[in-house]
Amino acid sequence: MLIIPAIDLKEGCCVRLLKGDFSRETIYSKNPLEMAGYWQKQGAQYLHIVDLDGARDGKPQNLSIIKEIAFSLDIPVQLGGGIRSLEIIDLYLKAGVDRVILGTLALEAPEVVKEAVKKYGPERVVVGVDGRRGKVAVKGWLEDSDIDVAHLIKEMKEIGVKTFVYTDISKDGTLEGPDIAGLACLNKIDQIDVIASGGVSSLQDLKKLKEIDIKYSIVGKALYTGDLSPDLKKLQEEL
Repeated sequence: MLIIPAIDLKEGCCVRLLKGDFSRETIYSKNPLEMAGYWQKQGAQYLHIVDLDGARDGKPQNLSIIKEIAFSLDIPVQLGGGIRSLEIIDLYLKAGVDRVILGTLALEAPEVVKEAVKKYGPERVVVGVDGRRGKVAVKGWLEDSDIDVAHLIKEMKEIGVKTFVYTDISKDGTLEGPDIAGLACLNKIDQIDVIASGGVSSLQDLKKLKEIDIKYSIVGKALYTGDLSPDLKKLQEEL
């Protein structure tokens, strides 16, 4: 299983939110570029970035720093947050981002997601499904829908999406452990890859994810607090 460190950007800083609440943030670095380089040195093979301002506002808000990070690293970067048109997808892919994560767009304009997959390929277009009590949340987690998480994933699979980032919002930033049962159910859907996100607090949590055949795990807060060793190379070897 590949551990993917996360950098969440808000107003130019590297932060973590508690359960997606914009009023409950902790700033871990005021230099995201330096932080990205740090994770690469620690053995990261992939980096996950979220433009929190973009997710809230519906348009890119940290483009310059994201571009700087993408072009300065030797490892690929995936990005989510506020990507709600083909034009923005194109902007980020040209800015050095390896793949984009689409969230609100999947729910509100699935035809655009279908077009993006056709234009850029499924390896560069990922759908982020953010769940709260089994339902999909959108617009930076500020709004809940009445759509079931599994239903949306199956719909997106039908239009060509192969990779999904699943975040249980109730777990994100809590260090309470991931939603193992929910992830196990989603991971049984044929011909997709599920990237787990939210709640990981320990090596044991990562081992539980591996036991249910999750191949990728995004880890944020636990790496910043020291609950997990920042030595990603060593951490991978222990799994």
